[in-house]
Amino acid sequence: MQLQKLLRLLTAAALFTTPDAATVRRADSNIISARQDAGTNLVFCHFMIGIVGARTSAADYDADMKRAKAAGIDAFALNIGVDPYTDAQLQLAYESAANNDMKVFISFDFNWFHTNEASRVGQMIATYGSKPAQLKVDNKVFASSFAGDGLDVSALRQAAGVDVFWAPNFHPEQGTDFSAIDGALNWMGWDNNGNNKAPSPGANVSVQDGDNAYNKALAGKPYIAPVSPWFSTHFGAEVPYSKNWVFPGDFLWYDRWQEILKLQPRFLEMVTWNDYGESHYIGRLDSPHGDDGNSKWVYGFPHNGWLDMAVPFIAAYHDGASDPAPYIKDDKIVYWFRPTLKSLDCDATDTTMGDANNSSGNYFKGRPNGYETMEDKVFVVTLLKEAGSLEMTAGGKTQTVDAPAGAAKFSIDMAPGPVSFKLTRGGSSVLEGKAGMEVLDHCPCGIYNFNAYVGTLPAGDGDELQPAGYASISAGLKVSTCGPNGMKATNAPAQVAPAEATPTA
Repeated sequence: MQLQKLLRLLTAAALFTTPDAATVRRADSNIISARQDAGTNLVFCHFMIGIVGARTSAADYDADMKRAKAAGIDAFALNIGVDPYTDAQLQLAYESAANNDMKVFISFDFNWFHTNEASRVGQMIATYGSKPAQLKVDNKVFASSFAGDGLDVSALRQAAGVDVFWAPNFHPEQGTDFSAIDGALNWMGWDNNGNNKAPSPGANVSVQDGDNAYNKALAGKPYIAPVSPWFSTHFGAEVPYSKNWVFPGDFLWYDRWQEILKLQPRFLEMVTWNDYGESHYIGRLDSPHGDDGNSKWVYGFPHNGWLDMAVPFIAAYHDGASDPAPYIKDDKIVYWFRPTLKSLDCDATDTTMGDANNSSGNYFKGRPNGYETMEDKVFVVTLLKEAGSLEMTAGGKTQTVDAPAGAAKFSIDMAPGPVSFKLTRGGSSVLEGKAGMEVLDHCPCGIYNFNAYVGTLPAGDGDELQPAGYASISAGLKVSTCGPNGMKATNAPAQVAPAEATPTA
């Protein structure tokens, strides 16, 4: 299968081999088309329509489409609920995808859809399946889901009236019949306890365990493997969907990509492009979106570097290769770390110290559930064309390591203060600079923030939330300094607000 796929891609590329720039662009486009026609080694990325309901034109999606395509992403999985703006936003997203030579497909979120709505789901698949940007696999309209076990798949197919490649997020552990589906998505891209929380003593289900369970249930049918960099959420009583937990992140992003290159699933799905509320976004902060209360831990925390790190891994996966090294075009340092040590006490000002709706069982007071599973480290990945010497400094302490050519990972203990890096080769500096934020000795925005700051050297373009993206930043806060209210959340100690001035939800 891999050899046949590579031959198809190389044949497409060979048709366009003259060196002018326009021809190179056509070659890239033809390689993408050949890969999609083959339906093998496709990269998806989960895109939350629910947070972009205020977009007004297809152009509002263009920057997302172009950036994803440039990184090697083949299609966005458009996660939808039943909001009144859903159809309008789907129309815009499909139009933008077509304008930018991208593909998209619908991922039905069964937090909102019901499993007795198979006909409704099938009819929506038919409506959008005829659009030019619709992803098709094996000449079938591709569609997926979040959850949905128990859906009548035959009724879905009948209502669609077209051939459907139905690859939902059904769950083997629930005993769901996989014989009626064409493939399946595993959502759990994080080590967990088997009950949607961080691992605990005696209860540790690794991501690889999930791979094994799905591949066994699929019995040779295509698998959509999850790849996610992080998970942290910290909603308090200021919203009705209170939840407060983390999964262990640390080197997850790097380690998972290495696993993917060994596993070589037919499809993979990055989780996610823009779910800021769960902190696993790899898209830009300034991608137009609203604020569901996440900005308290997202303001000032770009994640662009994670997508940058993924680029050579995506290219290697597309080619069925096991090593990203040949796909590294320029020297790059990618780093990430939490803003504070996990021992820092923020109880006096944190937004989750009071009672809140816990009908979901996901609300915990204070530090997020599972925080103990995370390490107090600065995590560093080098992407190098040639070997060099890497100097890492955090909180005044320096560590020097030999960094090989290709991709490698390193870490240094977190400590309050500046973080910096220096890469030398042959005694000469190649890359050098400070991280975009420091490790803090105070609680940013007064809260427990277990999100990650992600940066690169060379530094990328600046990225900040736009006003709509931090519209709810003050809801529930017990401090007067956060994000745009004075200095950036990562730069100023929290100042407790006077009682009469304390913002409310």
